[in-house]
This record gives sequence, structure tokens and C-alpha cells, in this order.
Amino acid sequence: MSMSSEEENHRKNVEDKAEMGRRKRAIWERKWRRLDIVKAFASFFVHFLCLLAPFNFTWPALRVALVVYTVGGLGITVSYHRNLAHRSFKVPKWLEYLFAYCGLLAIQGDPIDWVSTHRYHHQFTDSDRDPHSPREGFWFSHLLWLFDTGYLVEKCGRRTNVEDLKRQWYYKFLQRTVMYHILAFGFLLYYCGGLSFLTWGMGIGVAMEHHVTCCINSLCHIWGSRTWKTNDTSRNVWWLSVFSFGESWHNNHHAFESSARQGLEWWQIDISWYIVRFLEIIGLATDVKLPSESQRRRMALVR
Repeated sequence: MSMSSEEENHRKNVEDKAEMGRRKRAIWERKWRRLDIVKAFASFFVHFLCLLAPFNFTWPALRVALVVYTVGGLGITVSYHRNLAHRSFKVPKWLEYLFAYCGLLAIQGDPIDWVSTHRYHHQFTDSDRDPHSPREGFWFSHLLWLFDTGYLVEKCGRRTNVEDLKRQWYYKFLQRTVMYHILAFGFLLYYCGGLSFLTWGMGIGVAMEHHVTCCINSLCHIWGSRTWKTNDTSRNVWWLSVFSFGESWHNNHHAFESSARQGLEWWQIDISWYIVRFLEIIGLATDVKLPSESQRRRMALVR
């Protein structure tokens, strides 16, 4: 028994050291690629604009921040996540591309990159190959993983799980020109409202949406409730549902990945689903996927 206990302690120490090494690698013990530096600079610039925002406050600028937060956020949730990553519903190409462009303005990467990472997350959730598991630390899963593309390649390999997007000229075009669109967006904000629009729109609006998305990767795998039997750490965080447009019903999502609706109960606020449902009612959204009653019974923790 004592030998077994010693071996177990040794194994735990080795794992803890490896985990600490992984966390440190995200910043220090690695070679920074050019893409890592670009991503880190973009994040730094957005947060720097947030520091300037209080000195450039106007009521129109606050409204701009809310519009940027909403348009970019819904672009991520409705387009990048539910439409492109999980194919939860279909819309005409013109509308699909419009929604995807809204997601691009959230400054979370182009659709090909975002969707590929998210699909790998679902394929390898909470395993050694998960791109952003909180088992490697809260801040790693929240933000730091973004700045280590070499680490993502080691975990997931190349972007071979998004051939459906790579075959479309539009998404390849956005991937090649993403920085130009972001720069044009910043110049447009500055042209329309000077530093107030820039600091509140590209600063506060973008940063708020960015951290809400990051909370889905970190907080929603650490704290919250579970309703469904999933082989991962996904949680539902009710108070985050309004700010995340329904994305924080994360245990629901991991139980039924292809569902266009993540707030599965009537009281679970899911703004992204309301939009998809409206599009379905007017005939623009088709093939809308929802979990069946048999699937819900099979996945329920309590029957």
C-alpha cells in the first residue's frame, strides 16, 4: 500500500510539473512565431484602447460600443459557432457570408481558423489534444492559448478539419485579408467619431465580446451546473447567458453539439436561437437541428 501511495504521489508530481511547464510555455519557454506576435499585438492594442476610453467618453460612443459588441458577438455565435462550426442550420449564401463578416469584426480571427480550432475542441475536449482545456490552467484556456500557434499545431496538427470552408473562395479570401478588414474597420470608426468611437467601439466593444467568448472556454468548463451526461467538464452558467447571447448553456451544447438551440428550456435565455428561429419562421433558415426526445432521455443525468 505504501509503495502504491508513493508511486501515485510521484505520478502526480510529474503531472503537476508538466502542467506548470505547459502554462509557462504560453508566454516564455518557446519561440514566438510572427502570427503569435501579431495576435498578441492586436490584443494589446484593443486593451490599450480600453484604457483610453474613459477619457474619450460620449453617449454616441457608448452606443457604438454596444452595437459593435452585439453585431460582432452575434456574428460569432450565430455564424462562426452554430452555422459554420456545427452546421446547425442553413441559410442562403449571401446571408451566411454577411453573418460571417459580422463575426470577423469581433477580431477573433477568420472563419477558417476559428471554426477549425472549435471543431478540434469538441473532438478532443479536456484531453491532451484539446486546444484550450482549463486543465492546463484558467488563464491558459481563457486567453494565453491564442498566442501559441506552434502549440496548437502540436496538439491538433494542420487545419485539415475545415475542408468545407476551404473550398469556398469567400472564406479563403477572408483568411488572406483579415488584417485589412480590421484596419479598415478601425479607420471607419475613427473617421465617423474620432478617438471616442475608436476607443469605445474597437476598445470596449471588442474587448467585452472577446472576454465573454473566452469565458465560454474557461469559466464554462470550471464553474456552473450540469444537466447532461457528457464526458467533459462543460457547465451551464446561467448569469452569463444574456451577455453571451445564449452560449453559456455550455453543458447543453456539449451534450447536443449540432443543436441550433442551446438554451433548451423555455427559461434559458438564448438570443442566438431566437434569431435562428425567426429566420426559420420567415423561410431563410432551413435544416434547423434540435435534439430529439430520445436523445434528451439518453443524455439526462436524472431520468
